[in-house]
Amino acid sequence: MLSGCGSAPPLPVQTLISSTCPTLTACTLSPSAPQQNGDLMHEIDRVEADWAICAAKVDEFIKCQAEDREHNRRQRQKPNGKPPDE
Repeated sequence: MLSGCGSAPPLPVQTLISSTCPTLTACTLSPSAPQQNGDLMHEIDRVEADWAICAAKVDEFIKCQAEDREHNRRQRQKPNGKPPDE
């Protein structure tokens, strides 16, 4: 038999990595058309609220990604692909 025709060891089981994180959507600002100074002050409050909503979405996405990374790291540490006992 030729040396290149021998049997090879089986390949290791591949770990599938899936993200359970929500889809990150673009942040939007509410339409604005202030007519007076008082309206402008109200618009500032609305824009700050819109940015706060946007920041909360981004923070939640970052937290989810970190949790996914940690979960995947723990799975890679176990040779049988099962999560470690907690």
